[in-house]
Amino acid sequence: MEYPAGFKYTKEHEWIDVDGDRGRVGVTDYAQRQLGDVVYIDLPEVGKKLKEGQSFGTIESVKAVSELYSPVSGEVVEVNAALKTKPETVNTDPHGSWLIVVKLTNASEIGALLDAAQYASLVK
Repeated sequence: MEYPAGFKYTKEHEWIDVDGDRGRVGVTDYAQRQLGDVVYIDLPEVGKKLKEGQSFGTIESVKAVSELYSPVSGEVVEVNAALKTKPETVNTDPHGSWLIVVKLTNASEIGALLDAAQYASLVK
């Protein structure tokens, strides 16, 4: 699996795709393969303020429940409501299935995240 080059990644297997002061956040292909079939995703309300590394919800599979961690500090400005009824989309399109959109409060945090090559070597 190739990891999109424009995205940044966390060691906890989230990705963020930053556009201006907003970032779409999702889970990586590696994460969804570890989880197996995703059956439920619990996401925060719009307006929730997050700190870098803070849990913002959970992702549940037939095997396990895992915390979801925010790659950056910011405010949740959008939540992917479609995942409430079709959480399995994360399995079929992990890098296209964003979970939340965060309005960044500290853009410099992006620099501490892994690029695609660093992430790929972390999970190989």
